[in-house]
Amino acid sequence: MRVEVRIRAAAEELGFLACGFADLAPSRRGDALDRWLANGYGGTMRYLHRQAAKRKRPADILPGARTAVMVLDNYYAPDPDPSAGAVRIAKYARGQDYHRDCGERLERLAAVIRESGATAVRAFVDAGPVPERELAHRAGLGWIGKNTMLIRPGVGSFFFIGAVLTDLVLTSDPPFPTDHCGTCTRCLDACPTGAFPEPGVLDATKCLSYLTIEHRGPPPEQLAPRLAGWAFGCDICNDVCPWNQRFAAPTTNPAYRDRSAIDLTDPDFFERMSEAEFQRQFADTPLERPGLAGMRRNFRFAFSPPDPT
Repeated sequence: MRVEVRIRAAAEELGFLACGFADLAPSRRGDALDRWLANGYGGTMRYLHRQAAKRKRPADILPGARTAVMVLDNYYAPDPDPSAGAVRIAKYARGQDYHRDCGERLERLAAVIRESGATAVRAFVDAGPVPERELAHRAGLGWIGKNTMLIRPGVGSFFFIGAVLTDLVLTSDPPFPTDHCGTCTRCLDACPTGAFPEPGVLDATKCLSYLTIEHRGPPPEQLAPRLAGWAFGCDICNDVCPWNQRFAAPTTNPAYRDRSAIDLTDPDFFERMSEAEFQRQFADTPLERPGLAGMRRNFRFAFSPPDPT
């Protein structure tokens, strides 16, 4: 069995919805990354500046690496019936932290790659200086939409992107050939904070996901009234995408399913919680990133946004 066939079969067995191979040639988006950082669109995420050189030259991430094995991992789950006065949590954050579950399965895929003759192997899922979307596009897994998300025909965009870099020389897949967004601008038009200065460019400092996860302290005064009831992350630009509305299918992975652990109608849910209780309930979920103090802040602004006047 050819090694590429073996790796794809292993990825499918591990529950990934797609797998492709990309070379590690220098990024074609390096100049765009430099402009994005210079414009301050990364906000307080200073690690992006430190990672920029390797993002532009992905072969430098792992010495000797020649190929990126790219996978997609479906996390979609339909939203529950809305309750009056309820705030919202992004779909990907309602179950276990994907870094744990997806990362564990990526390590198992990495073991298959080692067994196939690799001596240098390293797995990444939304961590490190990996330009995941560009490499996934290069591996033929989809195109990058106007909301900067990778979109795959027949699937949509509700998936995580994983990468395993290796020194194995694998036959690269052809890059995804076309952009299927056409004239549609639903994602851009729906963003409540105007976080897209132009198609394909996200100003993270205006993004609800950044404001509720990475940002410290209260949201900027001009944006706080627009949180639109989101208490962690945001799904708006994905929810309105026709590719998701038509093709998104529920994940079969129980780790990503909604635990229903949060009373989204209770403004004081996190206020009553101790740090120890928060850690017991949410240390293995994405909510651990902002922590208890961040979730208390998020609930305050999601339930009682300032008057825009």
